[in-house]
Amino acid sequence: MSPSSADMPSASGTPPTIADVARAASVSKTTASDALRGHGRVAEPTRQVVLETARRLGYVPNRSARTLRTSVTDTIALYFPEFLTSAEYYMSFVFGVVEQAARAGLNVTLLSSGNPPRRGAVPQVDGLVLCDPAAEDPVVRQLMGSGLPVVTAERYVGDRQPTGVIWSDHESSMIELLDHLRDSGARRPAFVAPGATSDWSVTLRSAHARWCADNGVPKILRRAPFGAGREQVQSVVRDLLAAEPGIDALVCAPDGAAAAVLPELRAAGRTVGEDLLLASCVDCSAMRSAEPPITAIDLHPRSMGAESARLLCEILSGGTPPGTVRTLPVELNIRASTRR
Repeated sequence: MSPSSADMPSASGTPPTIADVARAASVSKTTASDALRGHGRVAEPTRQVVLETARRLGYVPNRSARTLRTSVTDTIALYFPEFLTSAEYYMSFVFGVVEQAARAGLNVTLLSSGNPPRRGAVPQVDGLVLCDPAAEDPVVRQLMGSGLPVVTAERYVGDRQPTGVIWSDHESSMIELLDHLRDSGARRPAFVAPGATSDWSVTLRSAHARWCADNGVPKILRRAPFGAGREQVQSVVRDLLAAEPGIDALVCAPDGAAAAVLPELRAAGRTVGEDLLLASCVDCSAMRSAEPPITAIDLHPRSMGAESARLLCEILSGGTPPGTVRTLPVELNIRASTRR
């Protein structure tokens, strides 16, 4: 079937407009605009039709002609500490933000902890996305006080409130993981916890402490620095095994840590999945490809990034009120490392 004239680029070579996209997708201009920007109450099937139509027509937003009611630069900023760029979770999060911003016709600029804004300076952007903001991070404190709309991925435990929040129920997922280890026979589980003051870190530590108290098991915990490298985590686990040779399960919070400590566990004579159960609080490719594959909590970082950018776009456009909080589900993936 030949495409209709509405689906074809203009014969004169004039770039397609939002009106062309709306007409070809059989929706109003407002619906087409909301779908492309990723905000508004647009049904997902309709959004996909509009996105596909825009792609087929070769539609590109005209930044000089289009303005948001509250937008100045058509750019949002994303910040997370530079030392986390090697972590798979954060890279997936970045791609989620960038992809959603592109759908909305916005640019994304990265703010680095190595080159933060000058003290008192406000970034020349319309809004900010902060990933897992830690209260002790001076750049986070500066950005939270910038006066710009801020959406945080996970709640901020500092003294300011973000404009919007996307968060996950890490307490329930941690309890579910520990219950699974108990049901698999673990009686002395140990926890390598993150040492930061982010909401994720604090929640995991408090959930672990409460679970141990509720189940009458000793609280065996060691902390690893936020963003700890492979050697640091291995050193923490090596010391843990020497001090607590009777542990029968190990939960590692840092991204990639559970796979990284496998050599230390084997060197100590432990067999994962048999006399020691191993799990991770963050799923990633290293967990899936390990031998044996490692049980982990899938935090859906790409979706977290996309939903953070979507909420910021909605707040900037006035379609969603400040103070909005949304929850992103997470799930426990049980694998051979915790099946005796």
